[in-house]
Amino acid sequence: MRHAKSDRRFSHPLWRVAPWLGLGLLGLTLYGCAATTPPKGVTPVGSFDVHRYEGRWFEIARLDHRFERGMTDVTANYALQDDGSVRVVNRGFDPAKGAQGDWRSAQGRALFTGDPSVASLKVSFFGPFYGGYHVAALDPEYRWALVVGPDRGYAWILARDKTLSPDTRDDILRRAEALGLDTNAFIWVSQERAQPPLEPAS
Repeated sequence: MRHAKSDRRFSHPLWRVAPWLGLGLLGLTLYGCAATTPPKGVTPVGSFDVHRYEGRWFEIARLDHRFERGMTDVTANYALQDDGSVRVVNRGFDPAKGAQGDWRSAQGRALFTGDPSVASLKVSFFGPFYGGYHVAALDPEYRWALVVGPDRGYAWILARDKTLSPDTRDDILRRAEALGLDTNAFIWVSQERAQPPLEPAS
């Protein structure tokens, strides 16, 4: 498969950025005063081990938002840095971009909002502007995660594998519903393409 070379960026889960300006490309867009605290009633996971959370996650499902609209084969890669921040690389395939489609990526930086043992972070893809990223449910073996953004309009189901068993999927949906998320609105993401190599850290 040919992978189109492009430095165009897209917005993944993890963060609400408002208001959006200009091109709407996550890595190049300013946003003001996005919330970095969890929505009321959402408690981030405790006893969190960022070392176990590192690596690649496949986006299994998401609530719709225009920055990822139409994207397939979306992944998030996390890597702990020496300064305690987390490098974030989000990538997805946009089938609407030409006959061959196009891979898009965005690189950002995440910081814990408090104690690193609590899975509540703020993520930036541009300068000092941050949005919230909160792991609201997590498999004990770190095989799947339910992530909520700064409000209940932003949520993602991530997994280490491209698919979930029906029982696991149902369990996550029950947890999401208990948190007040609109589980009927989840978009289930196709994960059929081979991922191109991850970009080196810049």
